Amino acid sequence: MTSPDLILDILCVGAGFAGIFELYHLRSLGYSVKVFEAAEDIGGVWWHNCYPGARVDSIIPVYEFSDEKIWKDWSWSEIYPDWKELRRYFQHVDEKLNVRKDIVFNRRVVSAKWNADEDRWLITSQDGFVVSARFFLLCVGNNSKIYIPDIPGLDRFRGACYHTARWPQEGIDLGGKRVAVIGTGASGVQVIQDVAPRASQLTVYQRTPNIAFPMRQKSIDEETLRKMKQKVYSMIHRRRRQTSGGHNFSSYPKNSSDATAEERFLFYEDLWDRTGGLQVFTANYQDIRWNRQANDELYEFWRSKVLERVQSPRLQEILAPKIPPHPIGAKRPSLEVTYYDTFNLPNIELVNLTQDPIVEITEKGISTADGYEREFDLIILATGFDAMTGGITQIDIEGTNGIYISEKWAKGVRTYLGMMTADFPNMFFIYGPGAPSDANGPTSIEIQGEWINTCIKDMMDKGLTHIEPLREAEEEWRQVVAESMAARLFDAPTSVFLGRNIPGKISEPLLYFGGIPKYIQLCREKMDSEYKGFSRTSS
Repeated sequence: MTSPDLILDILCVGAGFAGIFELYHLRSLGYSVKVFEAAEDIGGVWWHNCYPGARVDSIIPVYEFSDEKIWKDWSWSEIYPDWKELRRYFQHVDEKLNVRKDIVFNRRVVSAKWNADEDRWLITSQDGFVVSARFFLLCVGNNSKIYIPDIPGLDRFRGACYHTARWPQEGIDLGGKRVAVIGTGASGVQVIQDVAPRASQLTVYQRTPNIAFPMRQKSIDEETLRKMKQKVYSMIHRRRRQTSGGHNFSSYPKNSSDATAEERFLFYEDLWDRTGGLQVFTANYQDIRWNRQANDELYEFWRSKVLERVQSPRLQEILAPKIPPHPIGAKRPSLEVTYYDTFNLPNIELVNLTQDPIVEITEKGISTADGYEREFDLIILATGFDAMTGGITQIDIEGTNGIYISEKWAKGVRTYLGMMTADFPNMFFIYGPGAPSDANGPTSIEIQGEWINTCIKDMMDKGLTHIEPLREAEEEWRQVVAESMAARLFDAPTSVFLGRNIPGKISEPLLYFGGIPKYIQLCREKMDSEYKGFSRTSS
């Protein structure tokens, strides 16, 4: 067995919201804790996502830490901050919590092996540095492993080619360039509406239309923020834990079928014009989530709004087809400002990949099935992530009996409470599979982090060295997760929630959709019953 270079109580991987939260709170309990971060600085997803137009889709102060010492003297400038402001926010967080001193940057964890003799993890980085840690915390989030489709010839392209989550930190001058964007998910929508006015030519390659809602972006002045902090900030942070999605709003407690057609239309109009954002879906009638007729009506309302903005009848049908590509909510809704208007510009072209799929990438550009080769200076891959599991399985993690996490989950993802998995003792993960990881990030992260920290403290206080879920417990949780998704409309051909966006990945329920309050209750019940479903022992 390799001798470690460092012995710790806890090693965390990732310096985003989750890693910073865990480092600060576990360190305050007196434990030896370090964070290894592959990037050059703190921020997690907001270090990597610096592509043109990148910004968060949850409003503030919902999307932030709830700790008053952080927010009391921090001021946002917009209700949907962009990546630059979010980076400044993380620098402010460091000034208040002094976390940087215990974070090692440019250190990517590549493997981890469980040592049963000592009840410790032996964790190795790309530079050969080895850590022995009692607890191993994966704070990598659900979108840390990028997905690049296996397109023939991609390596032959002579121009520049970047995935949105690997955008050059120094940026790119897009002026006068011929640009292709492959993908129209959340990052695709943002980059398309930002790049279009600057590029000489922009060609968008779309597989699935994006059902995007209006981002009612607006600035916030200091006086407004001061009043909010005096009256509602703490209340909003508490409210996050009372709503299904971890925001400060919830679904409207009425079925659409109990409202008249006129009432429904006016309600949709109000949500669209007054708030926009995720609320168009998540604050809508409660049965929108499971009643296909109600869902289709909302789609038709959305479609009417898009048709008003797109001039070309051909593009109207590609961007907002008469037949819904999938139920609203089967994919996480995206937010836009000028996305649909962009397709009226003379320098933009939209290629429908369902009719003319990409055949290959050539030295000069992209060739499609219609025999047409378009030439580009830059190709942007807005092709998403191997979400929920990829950030964990890309690390060679070997648990008990020589089992690797990638091997175990290749046969189907099994977790317990969305925080642990059998055969991998003392290993916790946050905002990953089996958890409410489509909910507002900081909300879920703080809930899970608090549970994990209490569990670790209880073990340390009692001299326990080993915790692992029972197989029957994770099978029960797998059923809970499946039932939480079965009650809603999630059938989309490329649904991230079901793992269908990655070729060869098993189609299965990956997230808990029972709501934040119920999740808190279930986690508390396990803790209050002496960690029911877990085996806890001492060496």
